[in-house]
Parts: sequence; structure tokens; C-alpha cells
Amino acid sequence: MSENRHAGATADPHETWHGRATNRVQWLLALIGGGCIALGVELAVDSAWNSGNAPLVMSVVGCIAAGLLVLFGTLAFVHVAVKVDRDHLEIRCGHIGLPRRRIPLDQVVTADFVPTVTPRHWGGWGYRWRPEKGTAVIVRRGEGVMLMLGDGHIFTITVDDAESAVRIIRDRLRPEPAGSAA
Repeated sequence: MSENRHAGATADPHETWHGRATNRVQWLLALIGGGCIALGVELAVDSAWNSGNAPLVMSVVGCIAAGLLVLFGTLAFVHVAVKVDRDHLEIRCGHIGLPRRRIPLDQVVTADFVPTVTPRHWGGWGYRWRPEKGTAVIVRRGEGVMLMLGDGHIFTITVDDAESAVRIIRDRLRPEPAGSAA
């Protein structure tokens, strides 16, 4: 499901490449979060709780807080959008684009295609950090892009058509031939 405005094998350095990855399973988790919120509201509105107000308030607040955490935590990582323009790679997560990361291409040393990136290897879905692996945005199992940054950090993103993204990034990392004017 890659929306790719790149045509052909050679990249025009002025074109912008767009890619995306989606995980529909996380909608189920979002529904569970919505259910927790609904339970909290139901407890607050129509409760036959006879043990005093403190346990009721704790139950209502706990259900609503857990529901909001699950709901917004999953909706933030239902999909990721990746954009590679002339100077930057930008990653936006979820429907409102947060969290967002913008990496200048002049800070990228290498870009590599990774055929299989799994949430299991990163400790789940989302924005992840592991000392031995670096940082990643994982929204589903599958292909991805791994960037080695100039400061020694590694950044991995799951995205459809990752091979095209790597090709575009590598083309933009190469210095322009002498005598070519933009």
C-alpha cells in the first residue's frame, strides 16, 4: 500500500517519495480501549456500589484512564507515513502525525533494506528503543528501512515498498556530479 510518486529506476532529486505501512489489528486494541472508557462511564452513571465512594471513584478513574491510554496509544500507531524529499526523511505516526521524526539526509551514513522487521524483536508495536538495536517505529511485521546515522545511532522504520525508499535515500546520499547545476 505504498503511495509512491516516484517513477522509474533513477530518482529525480526534486521529487518526493511517499510510503506508508498500516496495521489493522491495532483497531481491535482501540476498541478494547473504548470499551474500558464505556465501562468507566457506565460505573459512574449507573452504579449500585454500596462500599462507599472511594472504591467507586477509583474504579471509574482507573477504567477511564486505562481506556484512554490504550485507545490513544494504539491509534497513534495504526499507521506510519514516510516522506523522503530532497533534504529530509520524515516519519509521522497515526492520524494526527504524532510522534513525528524528521531526519536530515546529510546525517544519514547508509540506508539498508530489511526484509523482515517484527514487533517481537523490538518488544511490541510503536516507537521503540533497544540499546543493541537503536530506535524504531514498528507498526506491523514486514519489510523496513534501516538508517545508520552519522552519530552512530540506528533508526528503523516499517514501511511498504521499503526497497524503493532505500534506493531513493541512497540516490540522495550520493554527491551530485561535478558540473551539474540544479
